[in-house]
Amino acid sequence: MAVGREKGRCAVVRRIAVVGAGQAGLQLGLGLLGAGGYEVTVVAARTPDQVRGGRVMSTQAMFGPALRAERAAGLDLWEGEAPGVRSVDAVLVPEAGVRALEFTMTLDEPAQSVDQRVKTARWLELVEERGGRVEYRELDLAGLRALAAAHELTVVAAGRGELAGIFARDAARSPFDAPQRRLSALYAHGVRAPDPAAGPRARMHAVPGVGELYLQPALTLSGPCDILLWEAVPGSPFDRFGDRPGGDEQLRRMRELMGQYLPWEAELWAGAVPTDPGGSLYGALTPVVRRPVAELGGGVRVLGIGDAVVVNDPITGQGANSAARAAEAYLRAIVEHGDRPFTAEWMTALFEEFWERHARHGVALTAALLTMPDHLQAVFAAAGEHEAVARRLANTYAEPADHAAWLATPELVGAYLATLG
Repeated sequence: MAVGREKGRCAVVRRIAVVGAGQAGLQLGLGLLGAGGYEVTVVAARTPDQVRGGRVMSTQAMFGPALRAERAAGLDLWEGEAPGVRSVDAVLVPEAGVRALEFTMTLDEPAQSVDQRVKTARWLELVEERGGRVEYRELDLAGLRALAAAHELTVVAAGRGELAGIFARDAARSPFDAPQRRLSALYAHGVRAPDPAAGPRARMHAVPGVGELYLQPALTLSGPCDILLWEAVPGSPFDRFGDRPGGDEQLRRMRELMGQYLPWEAELWAGAVPTDPGGSLYGALTPVVRRPVAELGGGVRVLGIGDAVVVNDPITGQGANSAARAAEAYLRAIVEHGDRPFTAEWMTALFEEFWERHARHGVALTAALLTMPDHLQAVFAAAGEHEAVARRLANTYAEPADHAAWLATPELVGAYLATLG
């Protein structure tokens, strides 16, 4: 440990490294810098300019609790620019071109979506502006081991590649062993709103056995835009983007599918264009939970956070939200730990507390939406008739811990529905 001064008194300065520059890693690093008493090094694979000039990284929609965590860390930099979304219009499409069930889900707090190229690039710059250090380089296992050996605590927030493989899969907590959807996302300008006077609204369409379509108003490099996310059941008619076409061809195929399945939506996309050459994203995620501590040999260990240890399909929008909540929980635990050693036991206990309070609920909610058991179908049917059900459903996305209180079992759902007038 180094000895330094904080607010006029002698203080221990703890050396902490964060590997990965996404929501969880940067929010945690910046939170530690704001708390004082920490020498923070962030290792990022790309510079801010490279991030801004690259491809989109997600279809993030941040809900109220996660946005409050950002505000607490002084990171809510786009409050007046990013569209604030309070309503989600939901439509069930039992067969092509048929609207069978429609309802609006209202959030208690507005959601917000900021292109992670915008957010990550600016937050990387903030790390250095606020006194931290950023090293722009790729890390292999040997490099990670050397980094961790030189710091009291190293937190790995890289959810992909070689480093993600260091955290062992937790089979008991991982509900799937293969992707449940194939994903295709496009950022676009020129999408018309069904009712411009109603303000920014998200839209979701579910086509049983085929997949889902989500539209989210957002802020990108060139200003306000809309993000369209296709969640395709593998092998279904929606699964048409495996060759990763360019944005124009991707948009052409999306319009074709909308014309067949969702013609009312196709009309709104008649004048749409991709925001930029990097505005397309493709993938297929296997939802997984990994063990939070990795041993690197010689008594060196690291702690996982965010996508490094909990990966959710984006069908419920839990990815960035879970990462933000994890950064908040880890920051609190690190600060409260004072100058005590960061042992493997402490690391495990920290993750277990976060798992019990938050992460397990997001995993359960996502698994339910991917499989749609009968009792959850009953909830969606009730939401079409009762505004209170639709509102509670929307706010369960924002606070997934409520899933355990009313959605987790047929008995809970039955008891809740029985209270409706």
